[in-house]
Amino acid sequence: MRPVLVLTHVPHEGPGLIAAGVDGPVRVRTVLDDPDPRLPALGEVSGVVVMGGPMDADDVRHPGLVAERRLLAAAVDADVPVLGVCLGMQILALALGARLHLRHGSEVGFAPVDVVADDPVLGALGIRPTVLHWHSDAVDLPSGATLLASTPTTPVQAFRAGSALGLQFHPEVTRSMLDLWLATPDMTSALDPDEVEAIRADGATHLPTLVPAAEKAFAAFGELVRARG
Repeated sequence: MRPVLVLTHVPHEGPGLIAAGVDGPVRVRTVLDDPDPRLPALGEVSGVVVMGGPMDADDVRHPGLVAERRLLAAAVDADVPVLGVCLGMQILALALGARLHLRHGSEVGFAPVDVVADDPVLGALGIRPTVLHWHSDAVDLPSGATLLASTPTTPVQAFRAGSALGLQFHPEVTRSMLDLWLATPDMTSALDPDEVEAIRADGATHLPTLVPAAEKAFAAFGELVRARG
């Protein structure tokens, strides 16, 4: 099987449960600050995954983001399976012509999302799953895309655009990843100690249910990847 390309932006936001769902070769790259990154051709990969990060999706100080947008637009045109998570969803939305809204509303911690449409991947999480949020920016729904999930603060929490799925939240996170995030100053600098401990406690409550559901969701994404690969 051709590898799945995973684009990361910071070391602590890796693919997590997504890699296990792919159940095949994964090539992890970080091209954030490369002005002319050499990304693989779409014929060399069976899918593209774009992970989160603290930067703005349109931040011109990180020239690699432009190359990521070009790749995602081409992948959707070529019907290559795409998964964008948090910042990755915002980059995907920009690639599809949607608007980015900076500092639209902060959501950090475990809280439910309302799933409003069927999807072969997202559907495994249920109709109102409690998931991990960690963002303040938001996007409009790309033209022609289907809205899949929403919250009052962030109307576009998930969407489907052809072969591409965008998720504003973080179902890929395991307990060990959450512990790493809560020990990473870049992740917690805006939180007070009580908020950090509340997220830790909520993780102990919700991850035992969320992780098995997310494993099913990413296994469904893996099926789409293997069908191409």
